[in-house]
Amino acid sequence: MLPVFLSGLFMRSLIESFFLRAWQKRGLIACLLWPCSKLFQLIVTFRFGLFVLGYKQQTRLDVPVVVVGNIFIGGTGKTPLVIWLVQQLRAAGWHPGVISRGYAAEAESVVAVTAGSAAAVVGDEPLLIAQRSACPVIVGRNRVAAAQRLLAEHPDVDVIIADDGLQHYALARDVELVLFDQRGAGNGWMLPAGPLREPVQRRRDFTVFNVGQDAAATTAFGVPGDAVRMQLQAADIYALADETQRRSLATIGEERLCAAAGIGNPQRFFSMLSAMGLRFDAMPLPDHYAFTSATFAAVDATCILITEKDAVKCRQIAALLNDARIWVVPVEAQLDAGFAAALIQMISEKKHGRTPA
Repeated sequence: MLPVFLSGLFMRSLIESFFLRAWQKRGLIACLLWPCSKLFQLIVTFRFGLFVLGYKQQTRLDVPVVVVGNIFIGGTGKTPLVIWLVQQLRAAGWHPGVISRGYAAEAESVVAVTAGSAAAVVGDEPLLIAQRSACPVIVGRNRVAAAQRLLAEHPDVDVIIADDGLQHYALARDVELVLFDQRGAGNGWMLPAGPLREPVQRRRDFTVFNVGQDAAATTAFGVPGDAVRMQLQAADIYALADETQRRSLATIGEERLCAAAGIGNPQRFFSMLSAMGLRFDAMPLPDHYAFTSATFAAVDATCILITEKDAVKCRQIAALLNDARIWVVPVEAQLDAGFAAALIQMISEKKHGRTPA
């Protein structure tokens, strides 16, 4: 069993779990908060209307902009989808670049991300994207400024992927991808009565449904029936300190395991491991958790499994890098090849003068 430590961390995790459970149904808590959610919806609609009517300016770039985001608060699997999209575009002859907010990043200005950037400065997800995709990545709260710098520093970039930028309307976009996971739209209500940042019926060009390990899943509440299905497949694990040391997950079943995840939906990681027959102590952590040298010091396990998103931070802490128990579980997004072709066709049409979204 895992020891009880870092009470502040687990209190935050318990609060987040409480509301995520409450937002899956229209129970007492949700109903009490429903009037506030209607006010929030009015504010969101009014803000969007200001851009539509031209009272607030949108900046349109010379290259297509593809926004990958979610309306369900928290993580739904955007980072693997962005990496997949970069790979598909590159295979089709495009030269993609990525812009991102860089959640929890310390940088106040626009910053270029390199494979050696500090996660605390640029954010864990942009760093993972830069390392995995080897494409130009720029982070900044101002998405327009980030995109403009990307094009200035990388004139060969001919398509921009905006990671988690659905609500940043100042940057005009050509294609929108909205991503859901098995939780669907929760209870269908907006914050704070539900988990949605925008109405479930908001426009989009494609809906992607991250079905996790449930290959038979077809839809969830609020997810349209024609949504493109995505699965995250685990590959061989590798040692945090040395990516050349690799093992199959099937070889660690007899070890004393701990699985830790500081992602938006840790249960998705745990379910994936359980579906592969592994038994472990689960260590859910808040999204974008700030690891320290003591995070795993009291963990009684011979092998600790972590996500790639967490690995980019753990690798920059000497005590964790030298902990031979820590192994990383990489995942690859699997989507229908027909979707890739349809998406790239739409991007090409936008580039050659179709009416922008």
